[in-house]
Parts: sequence; structure tokens; C-alpha cells
Amino acid sequence: MMRDEFQRFLLEYQFGLPEVETKPGILRDEFLLMHDYNPIEHVSSRVKTADSLVDKISRKGVEPSFDAIRAAITDIAGIRVTTSFTKDAYRLFDLLTQQDDITVREVKDYIARPKANGYKSLHVIVDVPVFLSTGRVDVPVEVQFRTIAMDFWASLEHKIYYKYDRLVPDELLAELKDAADTAAELDARMERLHRQIRGPRPGVVSL
Repeated sequence: MMRDEFQRFLLEYQFGLPEVETKPGILRDEFLLMHDYNPIEHVSSRVKTADSLVDKISRKGVEPSFDAIRAAITDIAGIRVTTSFTKDAYRLFDLLTQQDDITVREVKDYIARPKANGYKSLHVIVDVPVFLSTGRVDVPVEVQFRTIAMDFWASLEHKIYYKYDRLVPDELLAELKDAADTAAELDARMERLHRQIRGPRPGVVSL
């Protein structure tokens, strides 16, 4: 019985995810049609598995009730939007969070203020309404915006932390931080080149 209730609880997030996931796709198609430009490299999404969620509940010491889990864990449903440039990450963030059916719950700007290890990404927790037979449910979805370089670095960091069971040697941590700085320099350089190549064009919104 408890397992059935847990699966129904996760269903809310599985239904909420596509409500948000379609939005970057619409924006991408509009940008391509109207501006001949695609600010999105790719979009990925996931809902935490039951095992992963139970592990996080245990690590965070969350009371094992659905109300407590809803309040304490806001990344059960997650979407990652990978952009070409930092400017695109902020532009898409603005366009998403200004939509009428989206309610912003929390913003963490790790691009402007990177984590100590060099991690950079723009995180926003949004609530989106899902209408079930029992009524409306506002489902939180975490959306992460990051450039290709940021995403590559974060993927490598995740693999290293997994390999060392989070006990990463200091010299490797230093290398990771140095790599993060290099990735940031690459982002800045590529954005400058992008502006030079496109330049201002009459009648076209600056991208």
C-alpha cells in the first residue's frame, strides 16, 4: 500500500515535468523561425527514481511524510537547458520565468557567484500547475541553465566525485577548480567571437 502511495506521489512530478519541458522547445523553435538563431544546444530532463529519492530523504534527515518531502526536496523533477553562451542562459531564464503559469519559488545564480569548487550554473525552482482528477497540484520543477563548457565541467566533476565516493584528493580538487576557470575563460572568449561574427543587423533583436 505504501509503495502505491509513493508511486502516486512521484506521478505528480512526472506529470509536472513535461508542462515545463515543452517551454524551452517552443522558445527554441520561435528563435529559429524569427531570428534564424538557436540559443539552446539541448534539453534533458529526469524525475528522481524512488531509490534516489529515499537516499536523499535519509541524507537530509527529512521527515518521511509526503508533505515534508514536498517542502524539503525541490529537485525531484529536473530539467537542464544547455545553451551556447552565458547570455543565452540568462535570456532563456527571463523568458521562462515571465510566463503566466510559472511561479518562481527560488533562484540560485551560480554563474554570477560560482561555488567554491568552480561549479557554475543558473538554478531556478518553479511551480507549475498540474490538474489531476483530485484537483490542482502545484508541482515544483528545478530548471538548470548552463553553457556547454559549464555542462562539460559539471559532468566531469560528477564522475570524479562518484569514483572517489566524494572523498576527492586535494590535488584533484585543485585541478578541477583550474579547469573551471579555464571553462569560464572559454565561455567569455566564445561569446566575444559570437558578437563579432553576428554583429548588429537591421531589424533584428540583438542576441
